[in-house]
Amino acid sequence: MEAFSDMKAPAFVFDHQRITQLVAEMARHTSATTEADRRTREYYSQAEAPLLWIDRAGVDYRADSLLARLHLVSEIGMSERAFCVADIERDLQQLRQLNIGEGSDDINHLAARLEFQLTKACMRYTYGHRFGFINPSRIFNHLDQDEKSDSVRRIVRYRGLFDVDMDFAPADYYQTVAQKIAHDSIVEYLSEIQPQNKFYNQLKAMLKNTTTDEQRQRILCNMERCRWRLHHPIPETGKRIIVNVPAYHLYALGGDTTLHMRVVCGAQRTKTPLLTSEVEWMEVNPQWVIPHSILEKDVARHAGDSAYFARNKYRIFERATNKQMEIGEVSRAMLLSGKYRVAQESGDDNSLGRLVFRFKNSFSVFLHYTSTPWVFQRDSRAISHGCVRVEKPYELAVFVLDQPDEWLLDRIRISMGLSAMTDRGRQYLRTHRTDEDHKLIGYVPVKPHVPLYIIYYTLWPDEQGILQTWPDVYGYDRVILQHLQPYLS
Repeated sequence: MEAFSDMKAPAFVFDHQRITQLVAEMARHTSATTEADRRTREYYSQAEAPLLWIDRAGVDYRADSLLARLHLVSEIGMSERAFCVADIERDLQQLRQLNIGEGSDDINHLAARLEFQLTKACMRYTYGHRFGFINPSRIFNHLDQDEKSDSVRRIVRYRGLFDVDMDFAPADYYQTVAQKIAHDSIVEYLSEIQPQNKFYNQLKAMLKNTTTDEQRQRILCNMERCRWRLHHPIPETGKRIIVNVPAYHLYALGGDTTLHMRVVCGAQRTKTPLLTSEVEWMEVNPQWVIPHSILEKDVARHAGDSAYFARNKYRIFERATNKQMEIGEVSRAMLLSGKYRVAQESGDDNSLGRLVFRFKNSFSVFLHYTSTPWVFQRDSRAISHGCVRVEKPYELAVFVLDQPDEWLLDRIRISMGLSAMTDRGRQYLRTHRTDEDHKLIGYVPVKPHVPLYIIYYTLWPDEQGILQTWPDVYGYDRVILQHLQPYLS
């Protein structure tokens, strides 16, 4: 090689240390608007972080493979500019043609820009396709400020609105991506992380033909929801219950029947949380133990008012002893102390109605009937304290039970105040006259448990499988769109 040493052009020689320094400076001075950006900056802030794309031979085919993927981001409604596509192509062409200038266009600056922007674009792409471009848990659980927040002490609490088991990017995920790049496996990885959801591909196809900005934005928001990798995605077979909040509708699918019904969901200030769980048991003629939040807001101010408590069939119990208290003996302060519970008697006037479906969750919400069935006739049905009121509770009970015998179903019907369906049930009603005698059953286990999904999709198929557009009742589409902006412009 010494024979060619005189032909060496200093302008074309990489200075590895200088490139590393320049990349670190770019990382420090570039604003980080996304989690991927922050992790890119974190990678290059490490002392002597290995370069991922630049070596002594320049930039190889991995950059071209990444660019091929980035050229397709318009198919998911995103901007190539958000992934530095034009800048990368310009610098890559300049480097490969050895069109090297001076100052900020010298070969080391050029290589540093390529190194940083290729990594930034790759991190944005991989984080978004592997985990979603936004973190719904972080966003939705910091959306509605709790009324208990202390403005004096500046303690801000938020209402929980999202509790779905899903994959979130671990703190060291950027190291995984860096290793994929460095070990020449990034091409395969870019294919592996593509969403496989059928609904996602359906929305992606719709995006090509949409003609309005409003519909385009709605599609983008629902595509983002499809990118979230749920630990328990909605199965295509077997029994499952889906409540889609924007549609105010419940779909019970699988088994021998398909059931659908109207529902009532939480109001704006008491939104129904999004969650996944399993219906584990039912209660017929339940008591309603009033949550402390409702106690504070609606009940405590009526402390001592016997007429109010009698009218609503509320009773007060001491928690420690379960002793029923005289209404006049319990003050507002005592009600708010947490040492007492207020429960509404079971029956037609009970706020839970005659039947409630229980499932484990962090929000004390459940599916239940109502004492005001006319609310199901409304178009806008966001009026509850967070629970989901179901229009057809008995039919849903039949759905969740696994091959129930006729007498079990009749005991549920009689206990709910419905007519008997069997000769045994009709005979029982003829010989037992009192309402208490009609409460034949209370606790009904659901085995096997039936998966439940409370979701929020503003594009979702109806009971005939036809894709419908639903209103953004909680404004979640606006929130998602706001956080997607770094990728759209």
